[in-house]
Amino acid sequence: MKMRRVTCALVLILLFLLGALAALLPSGNEDLVRGIQRRISRYSSSPQDSFTLIMQTYNRTDLLLKMLNHYQAMPQLHRVVVVWNNVGQDPPQELWESLGPHPVPVIFKKQSVNLMRNRLQNLPEVETKAVLMMDDDTLISAHDISFAFSVWQLFPSQIVGFVPRKHVTSSSGIFSYGSFELQAPDTGRGDKYSMILIGAAFFHKDYLRLFQELPRSIHEMIDQTQNCDDIAMNFLVANHTGMSSGVLVKPIDMRNVEKDAESGYTGMWHRAEHLLQRSYCLNKLTGIYGKMPLVYSSVMISQFGFPNYANHKSKI
Repeated sequence: MKMRRVTCALVLILLFLLGALAALLPSGNEDLVRGIQRRISRYSSSPQDSFTLIMQTYNRTDLLLKMLNHYQAMPQLHRVVVVWNNVGQDPPQELWESLGPHPVPVIFKKQSVNLMRNRLQNLPEVETKAVLMMDDDTLISAHDISFAFSVWQLFPSQIVGFVPRKHVTSSSGIFSYGSFELQAPDTGRGDKYSMILIGAAFFHKDYLRLFQELPRSIHEMIDQTQNCDDIAMNFLVANHTGMSSGVLVKPIDMRNVEKDAESGYTGMWHRAEHLLQRSYCLNKLTGIYGKMPLVYSSVMISQFGFPNYANHKSKI
């Protein structure tokens, strides 16, 4: 009997606590919705603490929609601007909206000519200081993007991104375009880089304006090759700051999903002349600037060591 009385007392106490908790809950669905909306508005990003995603695309609409859906998950994302290079074809605005609702607005910018440097226009839709530029076939985790954004906030005058490259000097003074390898620890402080490719990188929106003010000869070089706009941007930043153009962030989850495109269209980097063109651009830009402004760096910022040297055996 004593055990039964104790059990009944515990049940009564539990019922009392549940009733008290229920009294604290919103009285109806409308109150619950209002509460959720208040919490969302509290954490929504403003132009001061957020970034604008710019993504250029050509002939890969199915892949584009997948990328847009993926990057909607980023909490600091203020707006997405899609540079639509399919001349004469309407962008999939209605299709995208039919898949909604979406938390972040997407603006499609139709282009009159298919140029690589269209993505570097000084777009009025960019209201944030930070720009995240992404290729339409590159998928990076939202966690990696958020971390890289926090790094960019520490280095706002530089390009902060995931794909490093370098210039290589020959004995004759001719420059060639080189890849980057994260070397084993026993080789010293690892490889060095002098460029961060803007196909997966943050940079300040002011560089869009400065890019438009570059000499006409640089724009013509980019249009003739349909290449090298990212190299030109690194020259611009290095020359403007007097230090290395970029800061390397090592990603945890970064993938190229080009093969998923139903159109079968492949990126321009597959062209046989791609690397030759990029070496040509390095020397052409050096001649226009009258010097080589690119500066080497070996710093790699990782979520598992901040900062570190690029001395881990793998390739980026």
